[in-house]
Amino acid sequence: MRPYLLLTPGPLTTSESVKQAMMSDWCTWDKDYNLGIVEVIRKQLVELASSQPDEYTAVLMQGSGTFCVEATLGSTIRPEDHLLVVANGAYGKRMGVIANYYRLNCHVMNFEETERVNAERIEEYLKANPEVSHVSVVHCETTTGVLNPLEEIAAVVKRHSKTLIVDAMSSFGGVPIDMAKLGIDFLISSANKCIQGVPGFGFVIARKSLLQQCKGIARSLSLDLYDQWETMEKGHGKWRFTSPTHVVRAFMQALKELQDEGGVAARHKRYCENHRVLVEGMRSLGYKTLLPDEWQSPIITSFYYPSQDFDFNDFYQKLKEKEFVIYPGKISQADTFRIGNIGDVFPDDFRRLVDAIRNL
Repeated sequence: MRPYLLLTPGPLTTSESVKQAMMSDWCTWDKDYNLGIVEVIRKQLVELASSQPDEYTAVLMQGSGTFCVEATLGSTIRPEDHLLVVANGAYGKRMGVIANYYRLNCHVMNFEETERVNAERIEEYLKANPEVSHVSVVHCETTTGVLNPLEEIAAVVKRHSKTLIVDAMSSFGGVPIDMAKLGIDFLISSANKCIQGVPGFGFVIARKSLLQQCKGIARSLSLDLYDQWETMEKGHGKWRFTSPTHVVRAFMQALKELQDEGGVAARHKRYCENHRVLVEGMRSLGYKTLLPDEWQSPIITSFYYPSQDFDFNDFYQKLKEKEFVIYPGKISQADTFRIGNIGDVFPDDFRRLVDAIRNL
């Protein structure tokens, strides 16, 4: 049933068994759904995220990943708090836009899109601005594919005793992260990324002690993270409003397949091999990568246009006819296109892709 492979950062190619899981209808009030699916998912997410799961909880939220980012910023930061947003791409900047909508006390520390976040600059800013209470950053910035140095960033933020919010949209489940070890307080991701589910909901994994202090902060009814969590806790998996039942069931299947693969470490290894095969193949054809290898994530890879007269739309359409769908570039500094390495795709798929590009 696959018309093509989605070589994108999400939505992405899913397994046939994940698709099949959506073929049954579920009642949102039924205990088989809430206790048997939702609560299992919440527990497994916390176990994936932290070596100390008792300190954390998971909140599922209808909508896209950005809904969860907005819910987190809007539900955890009080009017008297100060937020430092660290941005080196479109998704970091989007957190700044959300903060402006909510009229939060916010400063955006901008880095170039082709630059990794520098933890030393964060250190300098926090020393000069002790009023900062929260720091937010994107782990894998899919604008370019850069993987920011989360361990270094977290060490600085925790040294200054600030609350750390991490947008791990495109990395969670595909890159090992231990929230307890790093001191991350809120981590945000989405069903249709490295867990390899389908779009429809996102989730926030939160330090319980901090989330319990967030009652009444939210500026939105639908995006009230505390109320969503409280309802799920008291209702044993009940959502406040209609949940995307088919998508949730598919996500449970995707979590099982992650476990069957060998967990996050094994999936990370496969994604890294996908990336290696892709980059070596593309370089053999003369394509150049945008980022230095040491900054590159295994999630999505940006390539320069090979020539000034390169027609991306024509290139895209011809690859689609060969059953591959890729992504346009998203930066202003250079003409690029992107190829995602995540999803139910394997090294042989990228060998076939390189062969298809060679034959164009």
